[in-house]
Amino acid sequence: MSISQLNIDVFRSINDVGKTYHSLEPIAVFMAEYMLYVLILGMLVYWFTRTDRNRMMMIQGVFAVVLAEIFGKIAGKLYSHYQPFAELPNVNKLVEHEIDNAFPSDHSIIFFTICITIWLVRKREGWIWLAAAFAVGISRIMVGVHYPGDVFTGALLGLISALIMHWLVPRLAFIKKLLVQYEKIEQKVLPLKPKSEGKYKNF
Repeated sequence: MSISQLNIDVFRSINDVGKTYHSLEPIAVFMAEYMLYVLILGMLVYWFTRTDRNRMMMIQGVFAVVLAEIFGKIAGKLYSHYQPFAELPNVNKLVEHEIDNAFPSDHSIIFFTICITIWLVRKREGWIWLAAAFAVGISRIMVGVHYPGDVFTGALLGLISALIMHWLVPRLAFIKKLLVQYEKIEQKVLPLKPKSEGKYKNF
């Protein structure tokens, strides 16, 4: 069995679930289309808790997403294909989507990059975020817009980028300096009690 045929067969097995269990279709649509807003809200909550750990975690995540998207664009230049609903017959298409290069999955890149970053820093709730990333990846297959290979590649790029930035960002002194300057401005707009100096030294 070729890799492409395996990709198709796994896609069919996941995409056909909605045909059998129609009650799962609205859940898949929500996860595929709207969980991105939940992720953004979660990132804002982490940021505005105004703790050193959470803010550095979000900075790592944003840098990692940028790196992962660069990797994704390179991967998309090396290999490309259209969405399953545009290439295969009888696809259970649950959302509207333009026809373009589906490889790799941008949703998977973003979700896995951020969620792995959270897991690396905050293991306890990080598992919940990882489960959400997997659910989003599966949902993108269920709604007919990605093959499993698209999702897997996006997740792999997210993992690599999250690990790189988890190692790199805390070692970049200018990031900590910029964050200190930002917090001085923030303190004037949204004042809180002063925090101790040198707080990012041992992050």
